[in-house]
Amino acid sequence: MDDQRVIATIKKVMPAVVSVAIAKHLEDLEKELPKELYPFIPSGPGGEKLQIPDSMIDKRGMVEVGGGSGFVVDANGLILTNKHVVADRQAEYTVILNDGRRFPAEILSRDPINDVAILKIKADRLPCLKLGDATKLQLGQSLIAIGNALGIFKNTVSLGIVSGLSRSITAQAEPDAPPQEMRGLIQTDAAINPGNSGGPLVNADGLVVAINAAIVSGAQSIGFAIPVNAAKRDLDDIKKYGRIRRPLLGLRYMMIDDDMKEKMGLPVNYGALVVRESEHDYAVVPESPADKAGLKEKDIVLTLNGAKLDRDHPVQDFLENLNVGDEIDLVVLRGGKELTVKVALAERK
Repeated sequence: MDDQRVIATIKKVMPAVVSVAIAKHLEDLEKELPKELYPFIPSGPGGEKLQIPDSMIDKRGMVEVGGGSGFVVDANGLILTNKHVVADRQAEYTVILNDGRRFPAEILSRDPINDVAILKIKADRLPCLKLGDATKLQLGQSLIAIGNALGIFKNTVSLGIVSGLSRSITAQAEPDAPPQEMRGLIQTDAAINPGNSGGPLVNADGLVVAINAAIVSGAQSIGFAIPVNAAKRDLDDIKKYGRIRRPLLGLRYMMIDDDMKEKMGLPVNYGALVVRESEHDYAVVPESPADKAGLKEKDIVLTLNGAKLDRDHPVQDFLENLNVGDEIDLVVLRGGKELTVKVALAERK
């Protein structure tokens, strides 16, 4: 993109980009964090109980503890951001518009699979962004990332390209948070920093193609964003049902490859081995569609609707493109025999 086109795109997009401020009650904060983890807050010379300066506490006893980014997708106050930005159910969230206005945010949904959340504020006639199609992206295509970098530098803009498509990573929102596998991501060299999470990644036309999501610690020019197509589906569900609807199969599984076949003495080097994650789990969730269809622990699901399952094509990738109520055909290997099983998908609670 030439300079004038970049500038024009930024002017078009910027009014719809927002900051998401995270605040917690002082009492809750003091219970959760040990003294040494409070940033920039002095303790007494004798090591006495940490005192938070009054300037950091509002009249309701709330302390701002972090921030992220987001963007308006509906003029009546719908906002997209990352699920990990609003993951703390004990916190309060405030959306700060580009013009400085502040609104309490209602969390309409946190996607159970993708790192996407939808917020609602009581405002109307807002500038909003149009959503593009991430499936049409090509390697080397120019992209612009916008967000609230490090929670400090508002309206930070960075320019880059599509560095990779359909990437998979395991990420943690916080050091003590459980790891989450994220699949189908867009890799970009546009700078994405903490606080930038939830901001838009747009193409030359100003269409949102992805939501800025993750960086690789210790690396340079490697950022990841969630294709906006997942968010489109979430928005459609919210408008139609008032919630996100995702199909449930009800299996816990491990994808088989050559190494697993060798180590476990399995008869095939592909498919999904139905197995519990721990002794306290179920391999087949009771009363789930898989349970009602008769699937059992140690079954190997070879295909789903005729498509072969393997490391690059796990069960979850297929479920992402299916709907609640769809009936699927599974070919299952059990005791050396192949069975064909029909399963009607239910709604994930």
